[in-house]
Amino acid sequence: MPVVNPHAAGIDIGSKSHFVSVAQDNIAQFGVFTEDLHQITQHLQSHEVKTVALESTGFYWRPLFILLQDYGFKVVLVNARHVKNVKGHHTDVIDCKWLQLLHSIGGVLSNRFQPDLFTGKLRTYTRHRKYLIESASRYISKMDKRLVLMNIQLGAVLRYITGESGIRVIEAILAGEREAKDLAKLVSSRVKASRQAIEKVLVGDCPGHKHGLAVGGLRAIVMYLYIVHTAAGELFDAAFESVKQAGVIYHSLYRRCFCFGMGLHRRQK
Repeated sequence: MPVVNPHAAGIDIGSKSHFVSVAQDNIAQFGVFTEDLHQITQHLQSHEVKTVALESTGFYWRPLFILLQDYGFKVVLVNARHVKNVKGHHTDVIDCKWLQLLHSIGGVLSNRFQPDLFTGKLRTYTRHRKYLIESASRYISKMDKRLVLMNIQLGAVLRYITGESGIRVIEAILAGEREAKDLAKLVSSRVKASRQAIEKVLVGDCPGHKHGLAVGGLRAIVMYLYIVHTAAGELFDAAFESVKQAGVIYHSLYRRCFCFGMGLHRRQK
């Protein structure tokens, strides 16, 4: 078949080493550290390579992908199935030679979508914020379980134990308050349950040693939630500023990207 990209190379990505093929009879092995990645780019430049086919293995390809773009190479990120579907025994050398061959022919390998710098930054912010919020929701369930172990059924009278009233009660418990009447005073008057029902719920019944373990676990969970909510808020601010600085119409984008999970951050009653 005719060669369309004579200055093409193929790189097989690994966790411990990368194999680079600039020709079918020219294979080189490099490490994965920063110095090794710069050596790869210098090796490609010395052979006048203009475009590189890179196998998207896990997340190991990202550092080299970014560095190759910084050096001015045209990088094609290839789905690993284009190599894995080939019959026969697979080795790193065979895979990188196959990538180089297909890329030199041209039109055979399809480039995977890669967002631009701004979109990539925004996607990183939103994905990490989503992860933090999902982690927070799991720990809220753990916090409710700790309260139940202390026989404080706060969820029976409050819809959200992380709302304003719930947080005040939990902070008082962590501060050492045990009297149900005093704890009930911290619950907002807008809660539909009666004062008597609220006081009844807040009467804990837990042996001394288990009470200490429950309170200790509850304190750790509250600290974790505080850290998570703070980090999520900082990510929100950073991403929102990035959108504004990009000069785009950001109101609809703001709603689309950041409304997920905001209920966890409202100071609900």
